[in-house]
Amino acid sequence: MASSSQPKDSAKTKRRKRDPEGRMALGEHLLELRNRLFWCAGTVLVTAVVGWFLYDWVFDLLDAPFQRARAQGVDAFLNLDTTGSPLNIKLQVSAYIGLILAAPMFLYQSWAFVMPGLHQNERRYALGFFGSAIPLFFIGCFAGYWVVDKAVPILLGFAPSGDDVQIVQNISFPTYLKLFVKTMLAFGIAFVMPVVLVLLNFLGILPGKTMLKAWRWVTFLCFCFTAVMVPTPDPFTMIFMALPMVGLYFAAVLIGIIRDKRRKETEDDGLADDEASVIDDAPEDVDGPSSLDDDEDAPRRTRRS
Repeated sequence: MASSSQPKDSAKTKRRKRDPEGRMALGEHLLELRNRLFWCAGTVLVTAVVGWFLYDWVFDLLDAPFQRARAQGVDAFLNLDTTGSPLNIKLQVSAYIGLILAAPMFLYQSWAFVMPGLHQNERRYALGFFGSAIPLFFIGCFAGYWVVDKAVPILLGFAPSGDDVQIVQNISFPTYLKLFVKTMLAFGIAFVMPVVLVLLNFLGILPGKTMLKAWRWVTFLCFCFTAVMVPTPDPFTMIFMALPMVGLYFAAVLIGIIRDKRRKETEDDGLADDEASVIDDAPEDVDGPSSLDDDEDAPRRTRRS
């Protein structure tokens, strides 16, 4: 019995200790990545169950643009093609709800995977970015929902109408659902991108002046993104959706420039962000030279200019 318990004890003692600096072998990195992905998948599964019970409420939100279009005299309905489509659609909607609700877990696991390789001050910054990325992501998702909700009645209104024309628009629900989810996720990711830029700046990868040099291209891409994602013909909606993204970009640039300035001042002082200040040498004795000065072998002290 004693011999059987000995391998277990030796196995426990042979467990590799965690490196305080966060260094791991490639196999350990892959193992940790697998565990993080398992956590994300499990969270999506749990939130998808929550989405199953929220299906009726979410379906009313998805059908709201068609109800307003029918109130305006447009015959437009959501269409389910086959007998098994209702169950299939409910499963898809539940999965999409779970994916959106699990976004904080995805952000947290991404941060936790990178955290062991960061310094102590960088970990505090990453935690702050994690806390700001979650509300920005959901604000972006809400913006995507608002865009589709306002655009659908306008697009359905382009169908020919008249006393001699009777057109019924049967829109495929799976196609409409994919458009809705893609738009929400696209705006959610777009609103999180400035936070990623600030994180790269705080890690010393992307300077603030480098971000500022690309402001023309970034502004152009923001307007192109909203022009593609906002299907309404009026330019006001496009401008209304592009301005918040441009504003978040310039806010990230401002934070990056301020951070670079503080980092430069710290480097000029000869200190790193996570190092303590070194006490200067004691002043020389005014009464006379020290006894060490009489020793020819002793190193001479130089006064700092």
